[in-house]
Amino acid sequence: MHTAPADPSLIDSPQALRRLLATLGLVVLGNSSMYVVSVVLPAVQAEFGVGRASASLPYTLMMVCLGLGGLVTGRLADRHGLTPVLWLGALAVFGGFLGASLSGSIWAFGLAHAVMGFIGGSSTFAPLLADTALWWNRRRGIAVAVCASGNYVAGAVWPPIVQYGIDTIGWRPTYMALGAVCGAGMLALSLRMRQRPPAIPAQATGTGASATAVDRSLPFGLAPGTAMALLCVAGVACCVAMAMPQVHIVAYCTDLGFGAAQGAQMLSLMLACGIVSRLVFGLICDRIGGIRTLLLGSALQGVALLLFLPYDGLVPLYVISALFGLFQGGIVPTYAIIVREHFPPSQASVRVGAVIMATLVGMALGGWLSGWIFDLTGSYHAAFLNGIGWNLLNLSITGWLFLRLRSQHAAAHGTALSK
Repeated sequence: MHTAPADPSLIDSPQALRRLLATLGLVVLGNSSMYVVSVVLPAVQAEFGVGRASASLPYTLMMVCLGLGGLVTGRLADRHGLTPVLWLGALAVFGGFLGASLSGSIWAFGLAHAVMGFIGGSSTFAPLLADTALWWNRRRGIAVAVCASGNYVAGAVWPPIVQYGIDTIGWRPTYMALGAVCGAGMLALSLRMRQRPPAIPAQATGTGASATAVDRSLPFGLAPGTAMALLCVAGVACCVAMAMPQVHIVAYCTDLGFGAAQGAQMLSLMLACGIVSRLVFGLICDRIGGIRTLLLGSALQGVALLLFLPYDGLVPLYVISALFGLFQGGIVPTYAIIVREHFPPSQASVRVGAVIMATLVGMALGGWLSGWIFDLTGSYHAAFLNGIGWNLLNLSITGWLFLRLRSQHAAAHGTALSK
């Protein structure tokens, strides 16, 4: 499906910018299901007569399948080109929304979302991040941040639209319409993605002294497998904490008596602020490095989660939702930067895929676990405490890796001075 190899002069070009805008649109459309399932949760729970944990199951299945699907769609894009993968994704998004709208049980509803995650959402996540990196060099960081922001744009755009549809025509017709719009939009934008990416010359990642100060064969001074395992555990932990407000804010507002519409607006505000966060954290990451940025994001996310405990008024929840979005939005892309900074470039694709999959598993686990704790205790207070505990685990791992990195830099600096 590829055309002839593109001219390397297209790197950082106006054509690369046009492609980036098409990529952003594809991510917004392909990842719509990640956020509308939270909006429809109260209506689905009431219609199928299930508990909060069972109603959270479709989100859990979708996020697990999104992580696994990224490995599959990435390999398919490498072999057959990006466009056929996007066509499959468009079909999966359309079929998934349609199947969910016709479902007669929570399990059928969950299966439809699993399909959307495994093929639909995954086709517009990892493959597009990889493709974007090939079209940019000097501005690669901000370009990848724009691409990664697409799912938060989806989170800002779709929840209020879907909530309006639920209130006026019901959730089933709304899902049908959403599937038609997103599927057709993805097919149209995929036609802009047929050009083969330019060949970017191999070069060292990172800049300045930090790019050479650390032995990449021993990331953080650890065996590569050990370092990777710690990053994956950290990814799971931070995203279990992250999922609590993202997945349950609509249901939480409904329980407090504010209504689902207010909760959908809070979710939209949270994710709109996440767009800003993702871009700002990308700029911060260029200045202070990945592990320091992750440490900062983890600490700020913990502060935002703590604020949910004493404040449950309408105005405070709007403010805290905005802060939560600003604090946590840039965390997940930072893991990709850490891998590129500390592991051999030849292993970057596999390791980035693995750690991103760990974060998605964390989102899936967090969405279900919060619902299970609610069913067990009858309130979200314990669920917020659970999220804070997982965030502390992430903060502990990140802090320990940062201290090891600082020790490595100090040792390298001392060795250089002795020479």
